[in-house]
Amino acid sequence: MKLEELICIDNDINLDEYLVFYKLVKDSMEHPEWLGDFTKEELEFLLCKIWVYKDNSHIVCSMMFIPASEKAISKMELDYSFEETAELGPIMVHPNNLGNGLSYQMLQVFDKYLLDNNYKYSATTVHPDNIFCIRNVEKDNFEYYITKEFKRGIRNIYKKEL
Repeated sequence: MKLEELICIDNDINLDEYLVFYKLVKDSMEHPEWLGDFTKEELEFLLCKIWVYKDNSHIVCSMMFIPASEKAISKMELDYSFEETAELGPIMVHPNNLGNGLSYQMLQVFDKYLLDNNYKYSATTVHPDNIFCIRNVEKDNFEYYITKEFKRGIRNIYKKEL
């Protein structure tokens, strides 16, 4: 399956529909704690950008961009300017569409967005046992930085210079 075969919605996201998808993906995971939790209010507060990819009947996959904050950069112990840094939020794929390379394809869209918007750095956190996500971010040239404990649990921090 190719990402360009899907309908991309990246403006005026229906957060209620997105959160239903988020719950569906989380409930289907063997380790749902890897995903963490978001509320509608938190999503609105983050001022994030969300890409939702749909076929004719349902959301197939999604990803999130979060503008970095001084607090987030400090927590991750990165020596980056927060104004020049973007955080890669959750990338999710519908359980029926796993194994089609959609996560990596979305990372390519994410990178293009960052370059088009003059970001110099990207960072993300991944549970140390989430080998599928780790493979994708490393394939996309993210480098392992450190492992830290966050409120969502232990996470590897990956960083990338664009």
